[in-house]
Amino acid sequence: MFKSIAYKEWIKIRLVVWVALGLGLMALINIFLKVRHDILFVDAANYWYSFLFRGFTYFGILKFFPFVAGLAIAIAQYFPETVNKRIKLTFHLPVSENGVLISMHLFGALVLIGVLLTILGLFTAGSAIFFPGEIIRASLLTMMPWFLGGLATYFLVALILLEPMWIFRGLYTAVAAGFITIFLASAPIGSFRPVLLPLGLITLLLAGVVLFSGYRFRKGEM
Repeated sequence: MFKSIAYKEWIKIRLVVWVALGLGLMALINIFLKVRHDILFVDAANYWYSFLFRGFTYFGILKFFPFVAGLAIAIAQYFPETVNKRIKLTFHLPVSENGVLISMHLFGALVLIGVLLTILGLFTAGSAIFFPGEIIRASLLTMMPWFLGGLATYFLVALILLEPMWIFRGLYTAVAAGFITIFLASAPIGSFRPVLLPLGLITLLLAGVVLFSGYRFRKGEM
């Protein structure tokens, strides 16, 4: 059954996934072309010094990529289900309603994680060409809240889209907008390290909130 649900979900989100990967690759190409250009003109040691002691980040263009990817995949996956309440047809499959929703949600989250890890892996590999390990580790620590924020965005948008009442959708949207800004807050290099574990746990807990809206949706709360 999971394979059937995964195939149905993949049909809905595949275009968004390929576009997200394409945009991520373009951003990486832009980053490393600029890094190569700047190192040639200012010397690698000076460039590294600017990163370590002046707060310069060469990867700033990736800041909103996880957010946009999470938002786009959630909309592509769940918005079609809310049109004329089509998801109710899915809930009539010969499996538990929560099981169907969890399978849908799990598949979407895994696909998003795959996209984010692909971009993060390519970023790490590209950075290794130009920078020592200390700079790469500091970069990854700085970027980690952004990528957690992408997952949190996916979970919260799913919650919003499946909510049947517009007044609650507006309330959820306002809360989600304020919450996501925490992940995107500006801070010195690596300063988010002490709160990465709490942010990760909060993101993990958000994975289950979609069940609440799913319950209200299938019970016809109005």
